[in-house]
Amino acid sequence: MAHTLLIVDDSKVSRMMIRARVLQLQPDWIIQEAANGEEAVTMARVSAPDFITMDVNMPGIDGFEAVQQIRAFNTSARIAMLTANIQEASRERAGELKVTFVRKPATESAIREALDYFVATP
Repeated sequence: MAHTLLIVDDSKVSRMMIRARVLQLQPDWIIQEAANGEEAVTMARVSAPDFITMDVNMPGIDGFEAVQQIRAFNTSARIAMLTANIQEASRERAGELKVTFVRKPATESAIREALDYFVATP
């Protein structure tokens, strides 16, 4: 079964890197992209993705606020906060939101860590 991944990052380059690495590992997945938190919430409401990679620091609402809004209507998507914002407070907030925390840069090992979380048996 093809899964849908929503990549949320204000950096087009980051989105392109994540997309390329995911498609190398999961070529049958459907990939969608959002450039900010507001767009992510709208897209998640319409397409109900299985998985989401979410940056933290973005213009408008940040990744944590976007996750909180998405969780109000989608509790089943697995979400990985893929971010360079690695302060302890960010890790704690990710834990409170019950999402995994993957540190940038979006290297092959970081993407693999997120994918392993996504496809792990609950």
